[in-house]
Amino acid sequence: MVSSAYNRLVRKLTVENLWIYILTLLKESPLYGYELRSKIFERFGFKPGMITCYVVLYKLEKEKLISSEERSDVKSGGAPRKYYKITQKGLMEVKRAKDFLSKLVDRL
Repeated sequence: MVSSAYNRLVRKLTVENLWIYILTLLKESPLYGYELRSKIFERFGFKPGMITCYVVLYKLEKEKLISSEERSDVKSGGAPRKYYKITQKGLMEVKRAKDFLSKLVDRL
């Protein structure tokens, strides 16, 4: 049986820090919003809410950690989709977060 303390930890380290997961995926290639949710599940094993993803994307773009552009998507029959890509500032922020988490884990 899993404790509520453990469940809180998992939530804090996943959904409440979704920006780290989004930026990590965007380091690999530009993605559109809906695609991010399934990629997060495939790679990290949790499924954030769709609206939550878009809220985080909006905040990341506002902070200039990502940028976006609309493109016609061949897979969707040419319908335009907004693709997000990580900026240099976003790359630096992911590195900072990763360094912080590594140090933290070493101290536990």
